[in-house]
This record gives sequence, C-alpha cells and structure tokens, in this order.
Amino acid sequence: MNASHAPAPAAVDLPRAYRLLNHGPTVLVSAAHGGRRNLMAAAWSVPLDFDPPKIAVVIDKSTYTRELVEASGSFALSVPCRALARATMAVGSVSGRDLADRDKFEACAVAAFAGPVLGLPLVGGCVGWMECRVVSEPRNEARYDLFIGEVVSALADPRVFTDGRWHFDEGQQELRTIHYIAGGRFFEIGEAFDAN
Repeated sequence: MNASHAPAPAAVDLPRAYRLLNHGPTVLVSAAHGGRRNLMAAAWSVPLDFDPPKIAVVIDKSTYTRELVEASGSFALSVPCRALARATMAVGSVSGRDLADRDKFEACAVAAFAGPVLGLPLVGGCVGWMECRVVSEPRNEARYDLFIGEVVSALADPRVFTDGRWHFDEGQQELRTIHYIAGGRFFEIGEAFDAN
C-alpha cells in the first residue's frame, strides 16, 4: 500500500467522529411486555463476549421500546437486509407512543414471528435474529443509554449465513445487510475478499 499518494488526513468535527466507526449493520430492536410490543432501528450495537455471548446496544431513554425493555428485562435484535431498508427507515422515524392504539409492527407493515426462547417479536424478512436477557448495568443504562444483553437464542438465514460466517454471493443484493451512515442514507455490505 503506497501512502505517499494519499491526501493529507482531513479533520472531522468531534460530534461526528462516531461516524468513522458507525458502519456496522443496522439492527432493529424489539421488545414486548404486558401484551404490548414495539420496535426501533438502532445503528449502535456491538458484540461484547463469546461465552456466554453478550452484545451491547444503545436504546435512548425517550423511546417506547426502552420502556418495554426495562419492564420485561429482555430485548431482541433483528438484522435487516436491503429488502427491508424502507421498513427500517419507517420504524426508525416514528415513535410507538405516537401511534395511539396501533402497534408499530402493524402501522409500518412489518411482519413478526415469536423467538424460540423468550417469545420476543422478531422481524420477518431479516437475515439474523438474537433474543437477549438484559444484564443489568444501571449506571450505563442511565448515563449512556447502553444496554448489555446476554444472547439466549440466535437464528440466521442460511442463504447468507452458514458455518458461523456471512457469505453474500453475487445475485443476493436484497439479502445484504444494511449500514446506516446518517442523513437517511445507508450502504449495503460489499464484496468479500481474502487478504491471504
């Protein structure tokens, strides 16, 4: 790699510095409690541990989904693909509180099925799903809106995830994961390559 022809690094405004790292897959966070359910889009999620598997996700204190997560002690993550980009924007643009008696899944025409362990609503048409029990960290939740979940079930679409690996083959554009980069724009996962 020849760095001598690269332009000089350009400064990034610190309030936007997170965007340098924030191009992992967008997830849909869902929760249910007391006969109510909701979902939201989240761009900030990350794996934390292998055994037991744990993940972290930012769930803003103003969201209806967070209210359900705190009440139930659980949440689910669904990994949407390009085919669900419009639905992802839709669920990320409206609050479940603003829908009166309507359920956000129904209002945004999002299909759901019950998770195998906790029965949480998982988003149909996605390419990955995880049900999680909250690992309570009150300080992180209150101060940073950061929730840690222990993964208790994980499912994947075998067309794009087998043997513990993603494989997005040619002709599978609609099944590629999407990555939010701000301003209502996404990109899809690109071509795989081997560095060996």
